[in-house]
Amino acid sequence: MKYGFKKAGYSLLVLLGVVVLVFLMFQGLGDPARMMVGQTGDKKTMDNIRKDLYLDQPRWKQFVYYLNDVSPVCIHSRTDIEKKQLQGFFIGGETTVGIKVPYLRKSYQTKKNVSKVLMEALPGTLLLALSAMLFATVIGILLGVLAAVKKDTWLDTTAVFTSIAGISAPSFFMAILIAYFFGVVLHDYTGLNLTGSWFDVDEVTGEKYLTPKNLILPAFTLGIRPLAIITQLTRSAMLDVLNQDYIRTAVAKGLSRRVVIFRHALRNALNPVVTAITGWFAELLAGSFFVEYIFGWRGIGKVTVDALEKLDYPVVMGSVLLSACIFIGINMFADLLYARIDPRIRR
Repeated sequence: MKYGFKKAGYSLLVLLGVVVLVFLMFQGLGDPARMMVGQTGDKKTMDNIRKDLYLDQPRWKQFVYYLNDVSPVCIHSRTDIEKKQLQGFFIGGETTVGIKVPYLRKSYQTKKNVSKVLMEALPGTLLLALSAMLFATVIGILLGVLAAVKKDTWLDTTAVFTSIAGISAPSFFMAILIAYFFGVVLHDYTGLNLTGSWFDVDEVTGEKYLTPKNLILPAFTLGIRPLAIITQLTRSAMLDVLNQDYIRTAVAKGLSRRVVIFRHALRNALNPVVTAITGWFAELLAGSFFVEYIFGWRGIGKVTVDALEKLDYPVVMGSVLLSACIFIGINMFADLLYARIDPRIRR
């Protein structure tokens, strides 16, 4: 319990640091009022927008207002609650104290709440990251175990060489090659599209329908690097564990080779692998920007790149904060998972 509270405290400090960094990086870039009304906006309209966004206030006050908006615990007036359409529980008179869903402000381009924009894109990113990580985990662990058991054979050499090649190849470079090769050159044989998302819209009826084949290329591309890392870590950890005394004892007792490898050796070799899996899963969720953009996959990455092109900074800032929350949440989950896998950590 004490450890959990300590981790939660560190996480809050990290989030506060991210909020400060995001504010300093993006606040003051461009003229939000001009971005929202375009070149035809009059001065009075732009002054009102600057007032609504607190741009007429000193920089330190702007930060306090921004922190109050993104924080779950907040102080807001009833007018602010209605105008910003805040969702939560508030107590008090005209000035209230409450707990709310973080308010990430509104997009300059679409005028929609940034939270809504990101939540619409999150399912696509979750689906892509889960698919890529499932592919990388299953194949990576099997290749790592096979390489360790068949050490110094051609299987071991092939697995190591392939993993090194996978680690060395940047995702955006591999995405371009894979998209062109499988989506253009071999399209007649694979039937895979160069771009596409997990659903398409019928142009006649307007109804959405699933297109799971569009997931294959981006998931494969995104899973290459974690696959290489997991293969290497599994191989190294398995080689260490297979030389332990309790493994030799299990073999001497007459247990089958499969039981020794998968029930005894692999389970005790999984800690560094779990670290890689959780870390890479967090990175895939938060950092699949170029892969999503290249394959036209509807996810947070593509939304963020599009927002950067249009200088829509609230969406970019919200995306960074959401990514930080994902990293922190998955790392805390990983700590709990370690204790589940390896009883020695509980003690």
